[in-house]
Amino acid sequence: MSDDLTKRRPQDASKINVHEPYELNYWSEHFKVSKEKIKDAVQKVGVMVDKVKAHLGK
Repeated sequence: MSDDLTKRRPQDASKINVHEPYELNYWSEHFKVSKEKIKDAVQKVGVMVDKVKAHLGK
């Protein structure tokens, strides 16, 4: 089953997929940081939202 691109939220809210523009936009707005900071955080701590959140100090 493919992702429904009309949705604005991630399919799996526990992980961040920086390769999907709509997910990157969602998480950038959610954490109120740039897309580059989201990508950097994912590269450093992985795709799990709780780890990215802690890394960003949110």
